[in-house]
Amino acid sequence: MKKIINVGSFIIDFACYANSLPIAGETTLGLRSKLGAGGKGSNQATASHRSGGDVRMIGKIGTDSLAKIITDHYEQEGMSQEYIKISQTNDTGVALIEIDTKSGQNRIIVVKGANADLTIEDVQSAEKDFQDCEIVMTQLETSAESILECKKLAQKYHRTFLMNPAPFQDIPQGLFDGIDYLTPNETETEFFTGIPVNDQSSARKASEKLLSMGVKKVVLTLGEHGVYYFDGSMELLVPPPKVTAVDTTGAGDALNGGLAVALAEQMPIEVALKFANCVGALSVTKAGSSPAMPFRSETEKLLYDFYQVKL
Repeated sequence: MKKIINVGSFIIDFACYANSLPIAGETTLGLRSKLGAGGKGSNQATASHRSGGDVRMIGKIGTDSLAKIITDHYEQEGMSQEYIKISQTNDTGVALIEIDTKSGQNRIIVVKGANADLTIEDVQSAEKDFQDCEIVMTQLETSAESILECKKLAQKYHRTFLMNPAPFQDIPQGLFDGIDYLTPNETETEFFTGIPVNDQSSARKASEKLLSMGVKKVVLTLGEHGVYYFDGSMELLVPPPKVTAVDTTGAGDALNGGLAVALAEQMPIEVALKFANCVGALSVTKAGSSPAMPFRSETEKLLYDFYQVKL
């Protein structure tokens, strides 16, 4: 297994499922609710782990009762808890998720909580693992200083650095400079470039803008349309497998976690994108976020059945 470092968030998901989502001022009766481990960082780490990666997750939880949901999840998964830090000032991060059972689409409010307390020192405590990992990944759901330190250590040890710039927000100047793989969705891409993405031509134009900001390779996630890749010379558009969506929460995280494993294993880029597509597609066929991440055997089966690719 290839070692993957993920500097990212721990979030407890409060998910409510309903036949329709309420408009402003409306109350809608739900069908069921679910409480579970989530957060972009932890979702991606779980997806990487189940996809065959040896993951070191660096993040922060609170001292509240919700924190045990996170540690129980890592215990059950058999994932390292060495760098799960404890905040004494903020509770564990939470997300309120509304899910439309007819379309599988969702609306989410995230409260960072303890994730905002992740420090430079917390990231530096894992420096020994930066030295021999295959890939480092992060998102924008922790503190700015932890993200910058993550990038600094990845570049210090010449490790492949993958950033999922979500949730979109203002970022420190120069953050994108030198990033090996940037993985925005259409909304995030428009936020950072000012270019709406609605077809392959606009995807290329937006990707060129991101390259001009210092990014080396862009993997633009397009939901049901798959992924678009551009590195300044090679351009790929890889459609995803067709599945029946139950819950799209965490689909982008699944894709990112799968992509990290594929890159760590040095799969050819087109195969890596197909592998990532399969992880993302399978994740929407189950309810939840981290618990819905598929296992390697499931991904390899879909990879062969849909793309005729055998690893």
